[in-house]
Amino acid sequence: MRVLVVRNDKIGDFMLAWPAFAMLKQSCDCEITALVPKYTAPLAELCPWIDKVLIDPGKNGSKQDQAKLLTQIRRQFDAVVTLFSTTRIGWLVWRAGIPYRLAPATKLAQIFYNHRLTQRRSRSEKPEYEYNLDLIRRFLHDQQLSVVDPAPPYLSFPHEQLSAIRLQIANELNISSSVGWLMVHCGSGGSANNLSLEQYAELVMLLQKAKPNCCVVLTAGPGEETKTAELAELLRQKGVQAVVYVSTEGLVRFAQVLANAELFVAGSTGPLHISSALDVPTVGFFPQRRSATPLRWRPLNSDGRHLAFSPPEGEFSEQNMSLISMPECAQAIAKWWGGWVSEDKPD
Repeated sequence: MRVLVVRNDKIGDFMLAWPAFAMLKQSCDCEITALVPKYTAPLAELCPWIDKVLIDPGKNGSKQDQAKLLTQIRRQFDAVVTLFSTTRIGWLVWRAGIPYRLAPATKLAQIFYNHRLTQRRSRSEKPEYEYNLDLIRRFLHDQQLSVVDPAPPYLSFPHEQLSAIRLQIANELNISSSVGWLMVHCGSGGSANNLSLEQYAELVMLLQKAKPNCCVVLTAGPGEETKTAELAELLRQKGVQAVVYVSTEGLVRFAQVLANAELFVAGSTGPLHISSALDVPTVGFFPQRRSATPLRWRPLNSDGRHLAFSPPEGEFSEQNMSLISMPECAQAIAKWWGGWVSEDKPD
């Protein structure tokens, strides 16, 4: 069976679809093609359950590129499962003549699908990855197939490869490869509120006091260099030495670097979800807005390897990240993190 799976939005959203790809591949004898935007394609090519990758030019793509995509998928698939539905994609897969078309029963886009699943994602009653899994379960039920539940980690690299990369990064940044790396990502894609740089600086200072033998590595993606450099300067003023790693060699290399973290700290953003797919222990900061809660955007870590913080609930406080107490967070993280002796960290 040839199945097209659509998840064509941001990096974090795409990473939260990995359990769905795993469930589909492990439960069904099928060839899976993922339709993704260009910037998440390297991650899609890395996913062990995806056989082929198609690039979605997006709503702003040229007419020529839109026509090319239609030609690429027309009568090429037995089924399509759209994990995130838009009218444009619904219209596309309907015109492509795909016999089985499944999507959430939301918005106008549902009219283009002959199979629908009612989901109330805006209520945030379960994690995003569970909503994706529900669609795959429905597809497997319709095919009269048994469900194989996947388990983390969803992404991994050979130990020898990570050890080599660790040594390379240690040499580039002039840091020790034999101590734990506390990685902090202060950048954000903008879809969720984040901590201020002052809050990140206070938190890192307190964590290093709790675990002085760790090395602080500030990570940055394209366009986040200035903000990350500002955080490094704030930390210097507080007497904390931190190095900056700027991702310039693509998402696969960035993922390999993140895999070397003993602990990864960030807001609700793509690198947090890449780290969690690797099952690196993660700390995330989330607003309480219903569509952006810690439950809705819970990362893919196995049980006990993720810690989440949010502002107190309340009509006027749910998005005010300044109400999160860094001393309280640091105390909770230090107590929790103390249990993570990185025996699985590359030497």
